[in-house]
Amino acid sequence: MTTLTLSQVTKRFGPTLALDDVGFTVDAGERVALLGHNGAGKSTLMKIVLGLISADAGSIQVAGAAPGSRAARRKVAYLPENVAFHPALSGLEQIRLYLRLRGEKPRAAMELLEKVGLADAAKRRIGTYSKGMRQRVGLAQALIGKPRLLVLDEPTSGLDPVSRREFYAMLDVLAAEGAAVLLSSHALTEVEARTDRIVILSKGRMVANDTLAALRRQAALPTHMQVTARPGAADEVARALKGGRRNGVRVDLSCRHDEKLARLGQIAGLGDMVEDVELTPPSLEDLYSHFSGITPAARNERGAS
Repeated sequence: MTTLTLSQVTKRFGPTLALDDVGFTVDAGERVALLGHNGAGKSTLMKIVLGLISADAGSIQVAGAAPGSRAARRKVAYLPENVAFHPALSGLEQIRLYLRLRGEKPRAAMELLEKVGLADAAKRRIGTYSKGMRQRVGLAQALIGKPRLLVLDEPTSGLDPVSRREFYAMLDVLAAEGAAVLLSSHALTEVEARTDRIVILSKGRMVANDTLAALRRQAALPTHMQVTARPGAADEVARALKGGRRNGVRVDLSCRHDEKLARLGQIAGLGDMVEDVELTPPSLEDLYSHFSGITPAARNERGAS
């Protein structure tokens, strides 16, 4: 079931074309990463989905409703990069307040906090919480009313590695329960491992929209192989594979995606001269640079998400 549909979405701010004919879908239970350099149109797109601004052209459906409508607002939740709550309130008091504002029963607060791993700290003041804990309060707030679409803007910014892993584990559970997830993140490595599909924007245009595996096939970037030879056999292995020696017993190779199996066959044919082989496919960072047309150096200067 499709939860979010965007078709030919266009938005201008004066002479600036912020979004140009953008269209994609997010299905129930699907986790879609929205990537693009600063100014690519990510924030504009999220604001349109949330109904905060209107598109100039195209159509958007949020769980079958128009963005910003009462029906859509009840089915969509938003978590910004930096959440802010009253420091004197406890996590439990804060979520009870938001439940009342949404017309929900306050007694559901503890269940929500348990779901995001804050049950033990529920009665502590939010002013004593770490940033990771405050993000969990934000996620608990976002889950009020069991939204069908979660829009997450840099949700793990500033979190430590353990908190990031726990946050994505919670998203996995929510997606398994049927929530659609659209998230923007600077952390390409974690997005690579924890999302189902990648959408890349560049200068307002959508330049990629597919699974990571499919994008690797489309980009046809080289796969790198590192072959570990048994002691004394590295020179022979390097000659046979026409590879470069490194660190004594290692041989470095690269090949096109469609050559990978043939290369592995050559390596297997060397028998006990080879002790191990490691494959490194193009990373999401490589793919981002390829599809957006931005060199790695330029990407670092401009900022990518």
